[in-house]
Amino acid sequence: MGKKKPKIFVAMSGGVDSSVAAALLKRDGFRVVGVYMQCWTADDPLYKGCTSLDDERSARLAASRLEIPFYTWNFIKEYKERVVEYMLDGYKNGITPNPDIMCNKEIKFGLFFEKAVKLGADLVATGHYARILRESPKSEARNPKLLQAVDKNKDQSYFLSFIKPDVISRTLFPVGNYTKLQVRELARTFNLPNAERKESQGICFIGKVDFEEFLKQHIPAKPGEVVNTAGKVLGKHDGLVLYTIGQRKGIKLSGGPYFVVRKDFQKNQVVVSKNQEDLEEKEVVLHSMNWFEKPEHFPAGGLQARIRYRQPTAEATLAQAENGLYKVIFEKPQRAITSGQFGVLYQKDQLIGGGVIQ
Repeated sequence: MGKKKPKIFVAMSGGVDSSVAAALLKRDGFRVVGVYMQCWTADDPLYKGCTSLDDERSARLAASRLEIPFYTWNFIKEYKERVVEYMLDGYKNGITPNPDIMCNKEIKFGLFFEKAVKLGADLVATGHYARILRESPKSEARNPKLLQAVDKNKDQSYFLSFIKPDVISRTLFPVGNYTKLQVRELARTFNLPNAERKESQGICFIGKVDFEEFLKQHIPAKPGEVVNTAGKVLGKHDGLVLYTIGQRKGIKLSGGPYFVVRKDFQKNQVVVSKNQEDLEEKEVVLHSMNWFEKPEHFPAGGLQARIRYRQPTAEATLAQAENGLYKVIFEKPQRAITSGQFGVLYQKDQLIGGGVIQ
């Protein structure tokens, strides 16, 4: 008898992307196991918009159509501890965190990956739009390379910038070589029950649930002043945590539009300006770096950087600063650089590392 095909545990969210990922692997002869990760509960009144029950049912139906084993793993406790508390602590400390990046690091490529391997998985797979380049055995390359997806409008490599580099060698992204339109067509070809399902809302509490209401429920409001860049008082705010850098709507000032350019936590002030140039900066400092390639293996210049999801990459140069910090210098000013968000570095299509914006 020939050697068995690898066993692959697929994280199935209920959406079309992860279902097609499982279908492609099943088609190619792998031993596929579907897993739905329950990270939130739908029975809490505050989170009545959470779609977790529908998501699990959709994933289960897709797995049934594919005739693969299917399990639900409960990560609710760990999700609250590692993702929700991280997010709330960030807002309390005056920064704007990114729960999606932390969810990938701690849950999908942390707990899920570890449990799958313990249960006999040779590999894990998700429906992320990204690619992994594996060199031939004769190559001197040290590790697989994490690349942007073929579909640049759907590329999710930004959200993968903080996963542990060593998980890449045991991970697959089956839909990364396809466009979203092609994935929809594949779902129809495989006759998947969720082929026409709308895009998932992502993390429940920043999906249908009012995010401002969520923050108010967890962080006591501390009203203060709204001032311009010269310090003139223009109005009042309901709490600094409810505002983000670059925000235009919801400032409630006449004579606008105004943009949030800074949050002064010492004075409890939201600083606004009518001039969008006040939002622009050419440099950003990163800390807590996560490298997929060591910095000395690529040139400091000729890089691209991204400071938020769906933002086009921008030409940049990397310079090492003191105390393990790195400075990214952009060729052109970038708008609304925000503390606590993530700066991600690329060399052409390859993701080489990322850090937290200071």
